Amino acid sequence: MKEILTEESKPDFWQDYQRARKLLQEKSGLERDISRWELVKREQEEIELLLEMSEEDQDFLREAQERIDKLEREVHRWEIERLFTDSDDKANAFLSINAGAGGTEAQDWAEMLLRMYLRFAEEREWKAEVVDITYGEEAGIKSATVLVKGDYAYGYLKGETGVHRLVRISPFDASRRRHTSFASVSVFPETPDDIQIDIRESDLKIETFRSSGPGGQHVNKTETAVRITHIPTGIVVQCQNERSQHQNKAMALKILKARLYELERQKRLEKWKEIHKNQKEIAWGNQIRSYILQPYRLVKDHRTGVERGDADRVLDGDLDEFIEAYLYAQLKANGANNQA
Repeated sequence: MKEILTEESKPDFWQDYQRARKLLQEKSGLERDISRWELVKREQEEIELLLEMSEEDQDFLREAQERIDKLEREVHRWEIERLFTDSDDKANAFLSINAGAGGTEAQDWAEMLLRMYLRFAEEREWKAEVVDITYGEEAGIKSATVLVKGDYAYGYLKGETGVHRLVRISPFDASRRRHTSFASVSVFPETPDDIQIDIRESDLKIETFRSSGPGGQHVNKTETAVRITHIPTGIVVQCQNERSQHQNKAMALKILKARLYELERQKRLEKWKEIHKNQKEIAWGNQIRSYILQPYRLVKDHRTGVERGDADRVLDGDLDEFIEAYLYAQLKANGANNQA
């Protein structure tokens, strides 16, 4: 922090605009960490005082325990954030959900996943904006894209990319048979402002259409929704939840830039071939997590082996255990690769 303050005080600080911006961003992060550390130290001192006072009054002991529990959660959350070493981990995230094969069953499952992630964001006090959604004919959704804004949103959510599998007694089957449904989740970081993504107008196919919805006021009478196809890569994005066609086009371009940025990032990491292969097979197999509601209740992550019997809590957004296990597994894998 002292080094940055010294640089900031120099008269030629703003001559290199990009470097200055990066230093100020780093300064902001350091200020946050220093403030957090001072808060932890101050809370620790107050807890120690409460424990001393509890020798005469047990009420202080109960208060101390409550504050210890709260402090432990805060320190644990901070510890998890130390695992985020990629520069994109701090970014906001676009999260897309697509129903797999199976019609209404899969579309209902996609909507359940959408609710799960919205609840997860709400619990973390993040802002989650549904920027595009396509509803199913009978129930559920065919697809949805959410912009999640919050500290380390991409870092936390990036491991959710993959196929999610649901096993349950179908509420849409009169014979009450057990059904298996699939939906895919893709997560990519919002493009940083200082990253330039050049998109040629000739590479874009832009279409407009009427927004879809469950009926009534949700259905737009004019063609304000926008779908953009990036011809060289085949990437298709769309937005229909903004008020005007201009706003929908701007958001769709923002999503496209984020996806192209993620594509380039993955190429740099030499993982694009593997990801492309997984995307081709996303309708069936390759599931990262199974949510079993019948004949027993279990949520299992197939990458880390983490299992939870309280499936309802998981579907209500309690994903921390799965996400943390994935992050630690990645850290371990990266350490093994570095040693190799």
